[in-house]
Amino acid sequence: MAEEAQDKNSAEAGKPAEAEVPSLPPIILKKKIDGDHAGGHGGAWKIALADMMTAMMAFFLLMWLLGATTEAQRKSVADYFKPTSHSNVKLSELAGTGGTMGGHSILDPDGMPNTGQSTSMLKRVSPRSEAGKSTDSGATKNDQNDKSASDLSELERQRIAAEADQQNFDKLEKEVKDKLAQNKQLEKIKDQVHFIREKEGLRIEIIDKADFSMFGLGTNRMQPKAEALIREVAKSVANMPNKIAVRGHTDSLAFSEAGRNNWSLSGERAESTRRMMEAVGLPDARFARIEGVADTVPFNASDPADPRNRRISITMLYQGGAEPDKAR
Repeated sequence: MAEEAQDKNSAEAGKPAEAEVPSLPPIILKKKIDGDHAGGHGGAWKIALADMMTAMMAFFLLMWLLGATTEAQRKSVADYFKPTSHSNVKLSELAGTGGTMGGHSILDPDGMPNTGQSTSMLKRVSPRSEAGKSTDSGATKNDQNDKSASDLSELERQRIAAEADQQNFDKLEKEVKDKLAQNKQLEKIKDQVHFIREKEGLRIEIIDKADFSMFGLGTNRMQPKAEALIREVAKSVANMPNKIAVRGHTDSLAFSEAGRNNWSLSGERAESTRRMMEAVGLPDARFARIEGVADTVPFNASDPADPRNRRISITMLYQGGAEPDKAR
């Protein structure tokens, strides 16, 4: 046994020694898989596009409003967005600020102490308002009229009223001329009626001439033809809202009778004209003033004794107090 073990050891010692193999690091393979291109962006581009489209829509709406409204209407829109009523509201009064579990919901219409309402000016400039009546059942017709009036400035109201007066004056002048032309009794004196536009309104002057006088000499008694003429004028102006001023004129011929003179005579003739118009149906409240100016405002300044200086002036006054050019 000992001999066999010795022989085995001798044989192993005679074999050449094996070379030691060095250890290498492990090789790791990575595979890169291209994913969906939209996965890195998601839907953010849609939100950006929607924001841009909203901004463009707001921009074009602003441009349309600037082009479709007047200066007064734009001022009304600017006043609507001024922080007047809400600027003094306490924070504790606003919706959802009453502390923990307190206050109203921000969606609650009663959450805000002052609810904003659209002005009637915006309703006027909106194309939708031309399609039909307003659907606002909470506002009465009188409230809407009050809002419409308050949206307009005083200067704007005067301008609108003056333009309406111009149209009414054109209609009145044509109507009176047609009546005089159709009335055989007044056809011969139609040339004695003059229509003059002035800063106060439309002045209708009825002028005397050598063969016709509205009043008897030195009296305030109106002749029959003059009465018929005044009635026709009064009927034409009866339905107009304008105030009326009546002025009497005389020539420069001296007149004096028991303390009366051209001043008192011109005033008496103006008052007679007013009474004649009132008898036709014009209420006393329609008359703004009745005056006599004697011979101080002659029709023919070069000849103070000219019969045409004797006349009656009936002036339809502008509702705004001035003609359109003055009201702007």
